[in-house]
Amino acid sequence: MADPIKRDEFWHLDPPLLAGLILLCGLSLLVLYSAGGEDSSVIMRQGLRIAVGFGVMAALAQVPPETLSRWSPHIFGVGVVLLALVLLVGIVGKGAQRWLDLGLFQFQPAEIMKLGVPMMVAWLLTRHTLPPSLRELAIALAVVAAPVLLVVLQPDLGTAVLIAVSGLIAIFLSGLRWRYIIGALSVLAAAGPLIWSLLHEYQQRRIVTLFDPWSDPLGAGYHTIQSIIAVGSGGVYGKGWLNGSQSQLEFIPERGTDFVFAVFAEEFGLIGAVLLIVLYIFVAGRGLYISFYARDTFSRLVAGSLALTFFFYLFVNIGMVSGILPVVGIPLPLISYGGTSMVTLMAGFGILMSIQTHKKFMPK
Repeated sequence: MADPIKRDEFWHLDPPLLAGLILLCGLSLLVLYSAGGEDSSVIMRQGLRIAVGFGVMAALAQVPPETLSRWSPHIFGVGVVLLALVLLVGIVGKGAQRWLDLGLFQFQPAEIMKLGVPMMVAWLLTRHTLPPSLRELAIALAVVAAPVLLVVLQPDLGTAVLIAVSGLIAIFLSGLRWRYIIGALSVLAAAGPLIWSLLHEYQQRRIVTLFDPWSDPLGAGYHTIQSIIAVGSGGVYGKGWLNGSQSQLEFIPERGTDFVFAVFAEEFGLIGAVLLIVLYIFVAGRGLYISFYARDTFSRLVAGSLALTFFFYLFVNIGMVSGILPVVGIPLPLISYGGTSMVTLMAGFGILMSIQTHKKFMPK
């Protein structure tokens, strides 16, 4: 009988991380069945996307980190070209131009950059001695800014924030000097009024109603009010699976995507929500563990960025649903209904597994 440890090494899969992902995807099917009005077709479509995601994850896990490093400039370049094509010939939906029609399915190129940007930043920075010099830092920031601006033009502020965060985390992990960090925060604060003026009116309303959602209860504040009611009504133990009044009566908007956590919290209560967050922390923590013990700097930066960006997903979505952050359209990772986002996240975990398992075959 084959040694299971050697079998895992052969397939380049990390068992703890794989177990956490399977649990999260299982919970996705559970809560989406309720959020989708007990529609089995929703589960079938999400199950297919999960299967594709695991397939992509397993395929990328076989690719050595040094190969991923060589691919980084090409992935980034293709992503930028696709983002430019979106602005020219992209499909318009819900007031935004974010998708390319590939015939059999629609594809959101911005998702590629959630992987392409941190990989490209890590590739650039590791070609020089760390921590990065001011010149190298400027080049890395330009690499982050280019796709972010293209995504903002769609407009898709939520995805733009995620892309920016993934790249900035990679820069931070490279040993960025604190004087640069303080300087950047000072410039950002000074540019606050300009940034505000560049936001769309609906984005400004979302930020204003964050502090008083009842000022516009049927408009910009509606999402926040209904999600807060759902989360609070769940109590400690929840109302039970399929028994959430806010979700079943369709008061919660986007209950299968951005606000799926409100459905989960209402049905499974505080205990269920805490256990879900613990599971997320375990997955993100495993990613940080992989980053800490990575054999090379490129792998360390990429793994750390992917793990912390995943946690940022969670923090922003739950903050949005609970009313402490503005609504920015960021789904709950691996739980919300969606195709491109699911595949991109699983691709990122495939990279993490590659970094973790291939180091055993690399010389010290």
